[in-house]
Amino acid sequence: MATFEIETASADDVRRIMAWANDEGWNPANTDALAFHVMDPAGFLIGRLGREAVVCISVVRYGAGFGFLGCYIARPVVRGQGYGIRIWRAGMERLAGRNVGLDGVVAQQGNYAKSGFRLAWNNIRHEGVPPTVPPPSGIRLVDPRSLPFDRLAAYDRRFFPEPRDAFLAAWITLPERRSLVAVKDGSIVGFAVLRASAGAARIGPLYADTPEIAASLVSALSAFQQGNPVAVDIVEINKEAPKLAAQLGLKPSFEVARMYTGANPEVDYAGWYRVTSLELG
Repeated sequence: MATFEIETASADDVRRIMAWANDEGWNPANTDALAFHVMDPAGFLIGRLGREAVVCISVVRYGAGFGFLGCYIARPVVRGQGYGIRIWRAGMERLAGRNVGLDGVVAQQGNYAKSGFRLAWNNIRHEGVPPTVPPPSGIRLVDPRSLPFDRLAAYDRRFFPEPRDAFLAAWITLPERRSLVAVKDGSIVGFAVLRASAGAARIGPLYADTPEIAASLVSALSAFQQGNPVAVDIVEINKEAPKLAAQLGLKPSFEVARMYTGANPEVDYAGWYRVTSLELG
């Protein structure tokens, strides 16, 4: 009988995991995996049966108190044989003692609840081709690479429970993506990143001090798609986010449950419109 082993994924394994995610219809962006490995090189686990990769999970640590679980996949050929739950347990052990978040398919909420997760809200993917929305008066949209990085990192920290500077630096500089920040009177008041994908290009994160700024960021990034659709995973806890999607003519296409083992993180929900990625939070 073939031996089953769990080990830390290699960089090649992480690319394989992203391909599996595409097979599941999750549409990860083409170069996201490169940033994922920067954040926590040991944060991806792969399970091999007779040296063939068959299950995976991402369990990325942020700071001292937060972790995010994603990419929980069992290949169809081994489903129902217990390998998935074994890598799940190994992943949760790696995140022991932390508040752990995940974005899971709605049908699995009950199973996640059995492992100590509770529903916080839903993230709903919307897709479409937004209309042209100019930035509000006094707002400039510029490339974040032109600004001192510490200012961007401080702005990101308003919306994420722990610092993630290495990840953020990669997120705005990798190939096949465009980034914009909204600036008013020298201060950052919005930030968004467009990433090429096999399907609709993904936008995430999307932060903004007002809905009007958020709309202009989505519109400006979408212009790079030349009429092709974009996808935004709307943070439902922000009541303005679904309104924004409707305003831009985007239609719901996919829904996941944001769940935590602890309390909701203390972040600026009013300015948080779209998650960075369903894989890493």
